[in-house]
Amino acid sequence: MVEMSETAHIMRHATPKSMVLLDEIGRGTSTFDGLSIAWAVAEFLHDNVGAKTLFATHYHELTDLALTKNRVSNIHIAVKEWGGKVIFLRKIVKGGVSRSYGIQVARLAGIPVSIVERAKEILSNLESGEIESGAPRLAKPSKRTSNQFSLFDPTTSVNKEAEAVVELLNKIDPDSVTPIEALTILNELKKNIKKPEE
Repeated sequence: MVEMSETAHIMRHATPKSMVLLDEIGRGTSTFDGLSIAWAVAEFLHDNVGAKTLFATHYHELTDLALTKNRVSNIHIAVKEWGGKVIFLRKIVKGGVSRSYGIQVARLAGIPVSIVERAKEILSNLESGEIESGAPRLAKPSKRTSNQFSLFDPTTSVNKEAEAVVELLNKIDPDSVTPIEALTILNELKKNIKKPEE
C-alpha cells in the first residue's frame, strides 16, 4: 500500500520537467499483478507525462517496452560469471539482461548453502514448467544425492578435522595478519585437513 500510494502521488504530480526514479514497482504483490502495474506505470509515464524516468525492475518483460515506445531504452549493470559465481563489473551497458542473478546474490549475502542449492533446484523446475497432477514438482526434492561435505554449511554434521579448521579460521584477523603469518596459518590448516579415504 505504501508503494502504491507513493506511485499514485508521482503519477498525479509528475510533469515533463520532472525526474522520476522508480525502484521495483509491483514487487509487493503477485508476479503477474506486479508486472501489469509496472508496465502500465511505465507506459503512462512515457505516453502521458513525458518525464525523464529511471525505472529499476527485475521484470525482464518490461524490456520489451523499448520495442514499441520510441523514448524507452534499456541499460543494465554488466556482470561476469566465473566458477559458478557472479562478479559485478560496476559498469553500465546498453540493453536488457539475459537473466537474473537473484540466487547468486542470495549466496553472496550469506544465505546458507543448503537453501541456495534448493533454490537452484526450484528455479530449474519452474523454468522447465514441470507440474504434476495436483502438486507442483518444485515442491519435490530432486533425486540426486550428494555426499559432498560442506565445511561452512551449518546444517551438515561437522567432523573433528572441520571443527579444528573452523576454530582456527575464527581466530584469524585478516586485516592484521602478515604474509608470513598467512603462510603459517595455511600450513596449519593443511595439517588439520586429512584427505578423504579412497
